[in-house]
Amino acid sequence: MNRRNFLTLTGTFTGGMLVLPSFLQAFGSQPNLVIGEQCVVFVQLNGGNDGLNTFIPFEDPLYYELRTKIALNKDAVVGKNKGMAFHPSLKDFAQMQQNGDLTVIQNVGYPEPIRSHFRSQEIWQTATDSNKYINEGWLGRFLDLQCNGHQATAGINLDSIDNLALKGVEPNFITVKDPDRFKVKSKEENVTLSKNPHLDFVRKIANSVTEGSDEIQKALAKSKTEISYPKTELSKNLEWIARLIKGNLNSKVYYTSLNGFDTHDNQLSIHERKLTDLNDSIYSFYSDLKEAQLLQNVTVVVFSEFGRRVKDNGNGTDHGTAAPMFIIGGNNKGTILGKNPNLADLDNGDLKHEIDFRSVYASLLKEKMNFDYSKIGIKNMPVSGLF
Repeated sequence: MNRRNFLTLTGTFTGGMLVLPSFLQAFGSQPNLVIGEQCVVFVQLNGGNDGLNTFIPFEDPLYYELRTKIALNKDAVVGKNKGMAFHPSLKDFAQMQQNGDLTVIQNVGYPEPIRSHFRSQEIWQTATDSNKYINEGWLGRFLDLQCNGHQATAGINLDSIDNLALKGVEPNFITVKDPDRFKVKSKEENVTLSKNPHLDFVRKIANSVTEGSDEIQKALAKSKTEISYPKTELSKNLEWIARLIKGNLNSKVYYTSLNGFDTHDNQLSIHERKLTDLNDSIYSFYSDLKEAQLLQNVTVVVFSEFGRRVKDNGNGTDHGTAAPMFIIGGNNKGTILGKNPNLADLDNGDLKHEIDFRSVYASLLKEKMNFDYSKIGIKNMPVSGLF
């Protein structure tokens, strides 16, 4: 019996401990699915990454006129393609695109942008309008509907604090800093509901953590690292994620982040270091998955809460609006979507967004999760030509 038929027929997974969520049953009958479960890995660049110095309009003279102190020399940029090129620290991003495995989505943002780090991150994590506030994240709402109750490891957040994007009504995700040390021994057996709903919810979370710990340890026991990763925090997190994917944890969503992109001053050297970390970490993860023949089943999404101002402030840049997103793996089309940044038509010194980030979310939910994005309140149409 092949894996697709197995997913269609089976009623449990992981040794019968958890009920198979509806999204895995749906994958069994999805006609164009590559064999194997799909998942999405999010890498959030905290602080507002300077998109114009990441994916660079090196043929536009306005880029050099507006950025007299921090513009990248056109002879130094790599992966030149239709007037755009990558920062020299992103040489492996250029290679992944040449391999047909990386798509750049240009000028991504949202209407009425907000330049507060916290609020803009909240908007991206909840997928709401900039004037609306809700308590559940977009991925949390998705998991609430798809898990039909509760699955401890539907989402994995590699961090020391919880992520709003994964927060739902049910505890369907786990935040863990070091999966290898995430071992919980105690577990309440045959728990009956009390007359206190708050106590019942706390018990559910406690059992969820224990259950998740068990499943994570099983996945780690079935996998190992095949390549050498750099010695950075982001690399370590991605190495853990690769181990969990290779160990068949069957999580649908993984989330991690890289801090340090608030480059108001000394941008050239800071940005070079941060992009080098990003490049080396992502490329190691990419190579690991490719060697394991899993890249087609894993979609990596790299984004930041906003870009930077077009004109430099001297040695750095201030908070801006639109910026590129990068999609790696998952059988994406390996292209450039959207027009090159229009530096001659700005909104009070900022780039005008062309593609709403919720359109990217809609594409991910529809194409990778076989899910109707409108069910979680996303009204934007999917990005065309991504997958």
